[in-house]
Amino acid sequence: MPTRQRHSPSWRQRGEHAPGMLIFRLVFGLLLLAGMLCLAMYAGTGQVVWRQRGLLIVKWTLVAALGFFAVLILERLPQFF
Repeated sequence: MPTRQRHSPSWRQRGEHAPGMLIFRLVFGLLLLAGMLCLAMYAGTGQVVWRQRGLLIVKWTLVAALGFFAVLILERLPQFF
């Protein structure tokens, strides 16, 4: 198995994580939790406004996640050429 070189931007010690990824995971998880709670409120109360809020939160969370991963891919793209 090839080892990563120290001058590579993706080189880190085992168990070492980028702080940006930790923040992203925390925000992503909390937004998904908020969306699920809104959908649970809709299931409990039957009020359509909770379903609308829940779907809106989940939709924009997924859009933000796709944008975040697109940036990660674009950052690593020059390594392949």
